[in-house]
Order: sequence, then C-alpha cells, then structure tokens
Amino acid sequence: MRKLSLVASLIAGLTLVAGSLFASGQQAQSGAPSGSKQVTISWWALSGGGGANDPRENFRKQVIADYEKANPNVKIDLVMLENEAFKQKVQVAIQAGTPPDIFHSWGGGVMVEYAKAGMLKDITSFVQSDLSSIIGTGALEVYGYQGKFYGAPYDMGAVGFWYNKEAFAKAGVTFPKTYDDLLAAVPKLKAAGYVPIALGAGDRWPAHFWWVYLAMRLGGKDAFDKAYSGQGSFKDPAFVKAGELLAKLNSLTPFQTGFLGDTYDNEASLMGNGQAAMELMGQWAPATEASDSSTGKGIGDNLAWAPFPAVAGGQGKLTDVMGGGNGYVIGKNAPKEALDFMKFFLQKQYNEQLIQVEGIIPVVKGAEEGLKGNANSMAIAQAVGNANYYQLYYDQYLPPAVGEAVKDAVAGLLAGKFDPTQCAAMVDDAWQKERTKK
Repeated sequence: MRKLSLVASLIAGLTLVAGSLFASGQQAQSGAPSGSKQVTISWWALSGGGGANDPRENFRKQVIADYEKANPNVKIDLVMLENEAFKQKVQVAIQAGTPPDIFHSWGGGVMVEYAKAGMLKDITSFVQSDLSSIIGTGALEVYGYQGKFYGAPYDMGAVGFWYNKEAFAKAGVTFPKTYDDLLAAVPKLKAAGYVPIALGAGDRWPAHFWWVYLAMRLGGKDAFDKAYSGQGSFKDPAFVKAGELLAKLNSLTPFQTGFLGDTYDNEASLMGNGQAAMELMGQWAPATEASDSSTGKGIGDNLAWAPFPAVAGGQGKLTDVMGGGNGYVIGKNAPKEALDFMKFFLQKQYNEQLIQVEGIIPVVKGAEEGLKGNANSMAIAQAVGNANYYQLYYDQYLPPAVGEAVKDAVAGLLAGKFDPTQCAAMVDDAWQKERTKK
C-alpha cells in the first residue's frame, strides 16, 4: 500500500469548506444511460441509529425516490447497516467475490486492499470527467491509489471533543486545553452528576481514537512516519506513552458503567440525553446524538466542539488533526448506472442537505454555504483547513489486519488485558507482518 499524500492534498482540497473558496457549483443531472432495460443497483450505507426514524435512511430513500422517478428503469436496493455490522457484512461479501455495487468507504488502506484484490471498479475516467470539477483534489485523493480512483467522498472532517456546555458549567470547569486539565476535570464532572466521558468501547473503533490522538500529540507526524516507513516502530516511546496516558485516564473510571461492552449508539445516546459531559468523535456526532436521544433532538445549543488537548512535553501540535470522511466506492460488477446514481447523489443540493441530516463537512463546491450559522461545523472545517498534519483514522489508513490489531490492542488496554508496552507491541507486530508481504 502506498502512503497516501494526505497532508498536502487534503489541505489543498479541503480548504474550500474552511475558506469558502467556492461560491457556486453546477447541479448534476441524471444522465439516464440505461435506456429501457431494467437495472437493479445494490447500495450499502451506514445507519445513524433511531430505528425507523433514522434521518440518514430517510434521506437516502428520498434521493432514491427522486432518482427512480427520473429513471423508471433503474431500481436502487438500499441496505442500511450499523458501523460494525457493515464492516462484517462487507468483508463477507468481499471474501465471496460479490461486493455490492455501491458501498460505504472511508478510503485509505482498507479501500486499497479491496482494490488490489480486484473487488472495486476503476472509475478514474468518470472521476476526472464528472467529479473533479465539483470536488477538491485533496478529498478525491483519499479514494485513489496509484493514479486510479475507485470512489468519491461526500464528507471530510475531523475527530474532536463534543462536549456539553451545561455540564462543564455546573462542574465549574472550562473545557481542558491540556491533557492534565482533562484528567483533573474528571472528578469534578462526576461530582456534578455526569458521566465524564461516554465511550462505546464494545465497537472498538471509538476507543482507538484516544490512543491515536495521544500518540499524535506526543510524537507528531514524525513518530508515525518513522513507524510506517520502518525507520522506527510502533513500539517507540510516543506509542507506549500514549498507552500509559490512556491507562492513567482509565484509572479514574471516567467512562460509563459497562463501557467495554457498549456500542457507539450507547455512547451517542448518553450524550444526546444529556447524561455524559463529552465524547471523542467525528463530525457526524451531533446528528447521531440527536437520533439516538429519547427526544430525537439531542442537547441542541448546549453542544460544543473542541480539538484534542495538548500533551505536556509532546512533539505534536494542537493543530494536528485526525479525521477522515465518508464516501462510496463502486464494486467490480456494478453497472454503469451506478456511476450515474453516484453523480446524482453528489449534487450540491443533496450535499448541502446532508449537513443537517448527518452533520457532514461538505465536499461539493458551493455546498459549504450550508455551514453558515453552524459554529461547530465551521470550527471543524477551520481545524481541517489549518492542519499541517492530517491523519486518516488508523483503522482505515493502515491495512485491514493492522487496523484490527490497533482496535484490539486499545480495547485490551482499556480492559486491563494488555499493558501499554504490550499494546504498542501488538500493533507493531501486525504492521511488521504486513510489511513483509510487500
């Protein structure tokens, strides 16, 4: 797997939302290339919780209805799946050699493995002719490999802290600017009657955000680059110390009872119902918190966003960002109509609507107009635009086996199965095995 040039390319491609560089965008129209032949397209997308009232599902059903009305010979079969269920189901489909026609992807190493296995369609010509004029190069690059494109994003953002302003006010603390301050805030938030930090560690991926960000703040880009290239390793001090600092936080029992088995939906509902003070999560958090809350509205204006705090003595910068986005790739056997539907979905009007539906940071030119008046989304857009080091989530940037090792190692650390050194070694062992395959 080649190392994706995320630092330069993402900043170049994503500053469109931070600086509103694009004032307008052309609305795509369905090309309806299929004539009268009946065509069925399978589309696997991520659900956002809320059951029958899931706004993500309802939105996609409306897009499908709009498309099918204009293209009566095309039927879109939508399958909505929770994050972990999606990863398992798509892996089974890939192993069977039968990927869906359009399916969710975060880009990066997992996508690359699917492409190398021949499970994805090369859509380079389509991207260059139909999408490169409406989506920035940096965002598109996340869905490319060795000069070829296999998908496209509709959202690119950052992981950071979503916190309940009322909870912090009642506890008498401001949101922490340093990790030491974060540790000191935990007992105060408890005393105020809140779960300090909501975490769905049962799904593992929410927990890995903590270890990655701590490693970034401690070692900066240099630590990851050296481990990735083989000049260093994931057993280097920054990664071991990251585990130590996470274990120190865990010793304060900052998470809800049962967090090791809880899902992300459990985490989001604690935030949405005002029971937890904060969570470390991506740009989609407000929408998920709302849909998973008892009222369906979340905590509204009490919700604020902040970057991961600085770590004393660390080499990383406060502006270093971990994040990524959401998009879709095209399966190897997808009909040409799948590309027409992707173009239809990536219209400015839909991308702008997704700001409210899913809490996205839009990538389609002109759609950033929908961010006006949303202070939290603008803060994320600015964080991405100001980043000198932008790191895609480890479990997506790294090959699948390594990403799984990261999640298992961090979950094991939180469960007390591994110490910080063992946690780092587990990740490094998986990476070294992967490197020998090249």
